[in-house]
Amino acid sequence: MRLSMKYVILYVNDFEKTMDFYKCKLGLPVKMQQDTYVEFGTGAVTLAFNTRRDVKELTGLNIPEDSASTQTFEIGFVVEDVVSTIENLRQQGVPIIKEPVTKPWGQTIAYVADPDGHYIEICTAVE
Repeated sequence: MRLSMKYVILYVNDFEKTMDFYKCKLGLPVKMQQDTYVEFGTGAVTLAFNTRRDVKELTGLNIPEDSASTQTFEIGFVVEDVVSTIENLRQQGVPIIKEPVTKPWGQTIAYVADPDGHYIEICTAVE
């Protein structure tokens, strides 16, 4: 069996705040939108979100009403300049979880959070 990742869907509480964060603050282009379901162009893998309420209604899955208090995954975005990207996000009021640091393998990383608290790694490519 060969699996190929096509998309990641985040379950969110506030459609407007999330749309503002990913479209305006991160600058991701909208590929498609149907009501509260939105897909962004991010390269080979599509990043999407939908409200918790709509996902629960559409799928019948047991989706908690509020976001979890613990994080079990992160989303990573590769940029050329982590420091300037973090400064730009800071000026827009985005919570900075971890300031930029260069790891022993040469990659620079930092972390921010989206409106639902999902961790987002802003990093340079691993060479």
